[in-house]
Amino acid sequence: MYLVTADEMREMDRRTIEEFALPGRLLMENAGRGAVRFFLEFFGEAGKKSVAVIAGSGNNGGDGFVMARYLHQQGFSVTVYLLAERNRVKGDARVNLDLLDALTVPVVEITDINAFQAADAAIGHHHIWIDALLGTGLNSDVRGLFQHAIDRINELNRPVFSVDIPSGINSDTGQICGTCIHASATATFAFAKSGHLLHPGTEHTGRLRIVDIGVPPKIAEAVGARCRLLTPADIAGRLPRRQRAAHKGTTGHVMVVAGSPGKTGAAAMTALSAMRAGAGLVTLAVPKSLNPVLEPQVTEVMTSPLPETVDGTLDETALDRILSLAADKKCIALGPGLGTAEETSNLVRRLVAESPVPLVIDADGLNCLAGGLDAVAKARVPVVLTPHPGEMSRLSGVSSAEIQADRVGSACSFARKHGVFLVLKGAATVVAASDGTCFINPTGNPGMASGGMGDVLTGLIAGLLAQGAAPIDAACTGVFLHGRSADVLAGDIGPFGYLATDVMDEIPSRLGELMSGQSFTPGSWPVTGIPFLPLRGSG
Repeated sequence: MYLVTADEMREMDRRTIEEFALPGRLLMENAGRGAVRFFLEFFGEAGKKSVAVIAGSGNNGGDGFVMARYLHQQGFSVTVYLLAERNRVKGDARVNLDLLDALTVPVVEITDINAFQAADAAIGHHHIWIDALLGTGLNSDVRGLFQHAIDRINELNRPVFSVDIPSGINSDTGQICGTCIHASATATFAFAKSGHLLHPGTEHTGRLRIVDIGVPPKIAEAVGARCRLLTPADIAGRLPRRQRAAHKGTTGHVMVVAGSPGKTGAAAMTALSAMRAGAGLVTLAVPKSLNPVLEPQVTEVMTSPLPETVDGTLDETALDRILSLAADKKCIALGPGLGTAEETSNLVRRLVAESPVPLVIDADGLNCLAGGLDAVAKARVPVVLTPHPGEMSRLSGVSSAEIQADRVGSACSFARKHGVFLVLKGAATVVAASDGTCFINPTGNPGMASGGMGDVLTGLIAGLLAQGAAPIDAACTGVFLHGRSADVLAGDIGPFGYLATDVMDEIPSRLGELMSGQSFTPGSWPVTGIPFLPLRGSG
């Protein structure tokens, strides 16, 4: 499912109007009418109370004027507060504003903060607000009258229904531009925007409905979109399929290179998660002194002791043994609990450059690569990197704050530059491919903020790769299943306190859920009204 930027949506609108001769006024009418349907569905009888529309002078305001007209015609008490002089409203928005005059819908012009304060008594009277102030395309902080209006509406603590996107949210990044509307629900048009799903924007969007306004599929596909939302149907199509005559030799063999003193759990969870994902065989390669410790923890997993330093971490001389072991494997999971000693770092960089099979690199594997990404450039196989923002900062030399301010842009830029598949973990994990496409994952919850979760994800992605999934499919499926498993646990056990091993053990059930086409728990899916376009090739 496409997630479009403000520029992509503008281009779709333009081409729909020019190439298909669908007037902009018709698109606005479709938007407002569809938004009213969602408004009535969402608020029910509560919507019969006094409704206020707060509007700007642009097309977002025009959508609000259409909503005001339809609600008025259905018997609602509607007042429009226009935060601009009437003569600034142009085009299709002006036509719809003038129609309100014909219907005697009150329109109150407010051009400065003093005028807004003078109207405060009436403003405080309304029960539900429709936010049609700013819409998409905002990329600077809200100031002056609009800032005052947004803050005042939030102070009223009344339900707010936003048009397209809550005013004050950057629709491309999800960042708050100084201040923003706290919406109970949002009707967006044609496609969801990245900012609806990225944090913190998603926390202010409320229930999101996509309204079909008539953008032809041909136009949408021609414009395309670099970003997509992962959906259950999409993930089900990415899952590796198993023949009835399958056996452990045909379902993939994963090699896990991990572990150091005090961090055996990371190695064990990675290996076991690869098996939970369906890999037929897993070999866990660890420093030789840890082998006796790990063997009882991973009874279904084979182990292989490797040369180590005097401190018990992997020595660079282990490379030949690892490469020999990798000859019949389908992929290598590298890094969990590995440590960052100099010898280990040298080993990681050489292994990345020389590996004969695809790599999934996490945790200390990433830290060993920081400052040495030339090894990735030399890699002859697909490489999947799975950093959290701190690790991403060390890899890229960009601060965590800058990365978090534009998660999609940061992930896409890095993946393109270094030719990798990047999984930028966190709330709304971003999966980016080297061709510039990216995916946002809607599953997962704050209870996952505990040790070992990343180790489980690494093993999960590696297990899917070993079964024949393409790297982008393995990464997307892995993050979706990982988060979905945690969501089920949060519902069954509680919002936090479940363990990474609990998530690991939940994976087979969630795989079965997706493969059988079972519906998710009502209310668990963040978007309704998913549009008609399927995802294009996964890259």
